[in-house]
Amino acid sequence: MGVDNAGVLLHLYYGRKTDADMSYLIRYTDRGFSGNPYALRTNRGYSLDTLPQEYSGSGVGDYRLPAVQVVSGNGSRSVDLRYAGFRITKGREPLQGLPFVRASEKTETLVVTLRDSAIDLDIQLLYHVYPDEDVIVRSARITNNSSKTVMIEKAASACVDFLYGNYDVIHFHGRHCMERMQERFALPRGITSFGSRRGMSSHHSNPFVILCDRHTTENTGDSYGCMLMYSGNHHEEFEVDQAGSTRLVSGIHPDGFSWMLAPEEAFETPEAILSFSADGLNGLSRHYHDIIRKQIIAPRWQQARRPVLINSWEAAYFDFDAQKILRFANAARDMDIEMLVLDDGWFGKRNDDNSGLGDWTVNEHKLGCTMKELSDRIHDLGLKFGLWFEPEMVNEDSDLFRSHPEWALRDPDREPMLARNQLVLDMSRQDVVDYLFSAMCSILDSTRIEYVKWDFNRSIANFYSHALPASRQGEVAHRFILGTYQLLEKLLSRYPDLMIEGCSGGGGRFDAGMLYYCPQIWCSDDTDPIERLEIQRGTSYGYPVSTMGAHVSASPNHQTGRAVSLHTRGIVAQSGTFGYELNPEKLSDAEKEEIKKQIRDYHRYADLIAHGTYYRLTEPSDTPDYCAWMFVSQDRTEALVNLVMTHVRANGPFPFVKLQGLLPERIYHLQEQSQQFTGASLMYGGYSFQLSPGDYCSVQLHFT
Repeated sequence: MGVDNAGVLLHLYYGRKTDADMSYLIRYTDRGFSGNPYALRTNRGYSLDTLPQEYSGSGVGDYRLPAVQVVSGNGSRSVDLRYAGFRITKGREPLQGLPFVRASEKTETLVVTLRDSAIDLDIQLLYHVYPDEDVIVRSARITNNSSKTVMIEKAASACVDFLYGNYDVIHFHGRHCMERMQERFALPRGITSFGSRRGMSSHHSNPFVILCDRHTTENTGDSYGCMLMYSGNHHEEFEVDQAGSTRLVSGIHPDGFSWMLAPEEAFETPEAILSFSADGLNGLSRHYHDIIRKQIIAPRWQQARRPVLINSWEAAYFDFDAQKILRFANAARDMDIEMLVLDDGWFGKRNDDNSGLGDWTVNEHKLGCTMKELSDRIHDLGLKFGLWFEPEMVNEDSDLFRSHPEWALRDPDREPMLARNQLVLDMSRQDVVDYLFSAMCSILDSTRIEYVKWDFNRSIANFYSHALPASRQGEVAHRFILGTYQLLEKLLSRYPDLMIEGCSGGGGRFDAGMLYYCPQIWCSDDTDPIERLEIQRGTSYGYPVSTMGAHVSASPNHQTGRAVSLHTRGIVAQSGTFGYELNPEKLSDAEKEEIKKQIRDYHRYADLIAHGTYYRLTEPSDTPDYCAWMFVSQDRTEALVNLVMTHVRANGPFPFVKLQGLLPERIYHLQEQSQQFTGASLMYGGYSFQLSPGDYCSVQLHFT
């Protein structure tokens, strides 16, 4: 960054270290229809419209994407920012009410203050630097120093200008049951944007984007990542301007957003996690995996081995009682599964998905016992116990809604939009947060529960709170997320050993904000292992395997009807937190023995999978018939290689990959085949696989 003679904070360069003053890159020229600040009106070569800026204002001559938009007390919409000072401190302060990247021993913070003196507005740009992970975390704090209320209409967390270069953008789109599909294309001239207005980060557009050189591959070339640490409405924008410069702006989605900022009040944006890699997309992924595992996941869970669980959902759906669940638990124990999770249907009047949400009282008539009695009997079998909640939702057919219809998000003069026959609770209200905390504590205090699955099963519409005046309805979507974060914070403060797995119809809220509270997130409701290859691969660009909830489910699969071997289902699910989503009473003795072996193998490789370096070995466009990936230990002496065939061809070529991350001069033993290789031969010469015939066969190789 550099402050020019006009006091504008210019963005000079972002990339490989140069240890040089990069201001020589700035060029000035008179571009038609690019106006000049009044103080420099005789210098037609100086325009905010053509200069790279660290945080762009609005309405004062830069016609590109703004980072901030404010309506001041007199109705003006102009924001003209000038440098006003900086400070550097060791460590960092937490954000108030928002998740944040926890400080490391080497973290330092730079705070740069920009000021609009005409409206007496300060914007502090916060930069938290994590040198070991090669990450810069950015956010902004907007303070109203005037005597009049101002209205914020856009508040980005980060703005980055790239003065030169032709870039591709990679984003991760999707839908329910097919999240985080990678799409890459060359940025066109003009504005390209992604985002979510669904009240959650969404299945449809993850708050993580990558900008890279046109020739960047998995292992070579420059790439830049921007991950918003936020679980609500988000927006990622790119603009390629008239001269070919590229601007990236990331933050809360401005559509429907406004925030009333009274005198002396401040507004803090969510954090944006930035990283650069000169070692391709795999290199960029490693930076994000490291920062999430070391500084975002709660310390309690960073090194803890996660229990292998079985979930009741696809095994029973709503059709269960305590005796059926105990039969599941007995069968699970005999297969060395370590935890049973009781999913939806245990509370209120809840025999289908049309009623009961919000009534968090145990349906003892359905169970045939108390929840404590069920939990105790499961623990007596040697298993841990987990329970499903969907705290932020309510059904019209519930005692809660009948008592407090004003607690649901809904417009006063129209019927609400329903999804899954449910409404959304107004998490911007403190009384709603307090009710949910009390209701959940009544269960957690009386029952031994080690795990909670936290679900969120619809997109939000009707963003209207009956607790806020008309002038503040634009705050509802953001206040909703703040309420959810508050509830999570309160629960984890009270139950520090409780593991919460995030879920939103699968991967609808798979983001760094939720990972601050939830060490793992259910990756997708699609448990088909072949589709999971795509889902887990796309997720891996930004998020480590240790955060991906992945289960072995029944075959044929409940979502697609595809039949896949138990062996392949196990290999795919092992590249995640690992568990089972099936009815154990329907398994043969041979299948039960195979599951016991899968669990032994998972425990054998658990640390390597959770903490090792992850590599994508194949590109779908290059190898459409198979998918391969691997894990390498931190000391590079151990590797686990996985390959799954996705298409069988008669008389086809052998699947072939080049391994990565090994020590070239060392000898690696392949125990399964009593062979040995040099690291160089495996990386430079590669390895060809000979697989058995049949659909979706797979292989797992362990090198030491």
